Amino acid sequence: MAATTVIGALLIILGLLYTAFVTVYRGRMSEPHSPQEPTGPTLEPRESGLRSFGLKSNWPGLLIIVLGAVILLLPVVFGPSAGVPPP
Repeated sequence: MAATTVIGALLIILGLLYTAFVTVYRGRMSEPHSPQEPTGPTLEPRESGLRSFGLKSNWPGLLIIVLGAVILLLPVVFGPSAGVPPP
C-alpha cells in the first residue's frame, strides 16, 4: 500500500511539473509583440490567458496526473487488505 501511495504521488508531481514546463518553455517571452506598442518589451506571451493552458498542449501532463490520482485511489476502492490472504 505504501508503494502505491508513493507511485501515485510521484506521478501527480511529475504531471504538474510537466504542465508547468510546457507553459514556461512555450517560447521566448522577452521579445516585444510589436514595435508600435507603447509599453515597450514585455515578458507576457502572446497566448496569455486560458489558451496557453489548453488541453492540446497539456494533455500528457493531465493524463499523468489522472493516472496518479487513480493509483492513489486504488486502496480506497479495493480496500487495504485486497489481495492479502486471510491469516
